[in-house]
Amino acid sequence: MAENIPLPPLPDKNFFTIGEVSSLCQLPAYVLRYWESQFRVLKPQRRTSGQRKYTKPDIEVIFQVKDLLYNRKFTIAGAKKFIAGDRRKKNETETLNVELGENKPAASFDPGVIKEIKTELEDILKVLKK
Repeated sequence: MAENIPLPPLPDKNFFTIGEVSSLCQLPAYVLRYWESQFRVLKPQRRTSGQRKYTKPDIEVIFQVKDLLYNRKFTIAGAKKFIAGDRRKKNETETLNVELGENKPAASFDPGVIKEIKTELEDILKVLKK
C-alpha cells in the first residue's frame, strides 16, 4: 500500500472468515462481497467448503479501499485506478531494488564481480574521453 493506513490489532492467525473481517473492518459482509467483484486485487481464497478465507494482506487491501471510498471520497472507478497504479509503482520499485541489489547487504557482493564491473567502467570512461 502506498500509505500506511492504521489497522486495528489483528488476531495472530493466518486466515479470517468473512464475519471476522466484517467485524474488524466495520463493514457489512455484502459490501466485502461487492468489493471482491469490483477490485481484482481482492480475491480471498476459498476453503473446500466454499467459504472465503481472508489473509492479512487481503485485510490491508480492504482497509485501503475503505479509506479511498469513505475518507478520501474516491469513486469505485477512481479507487480501482489508484490501487492499480499503486501496485504498479510498488512492483516497479521492488524490481528496481532487486536489479540494483538494494535488498542485499554490501558484504554479500562477490569482490571479483565488483572488480570486473570497475574495470569495465574504467574502459568505458577511456572510450568516452577519446
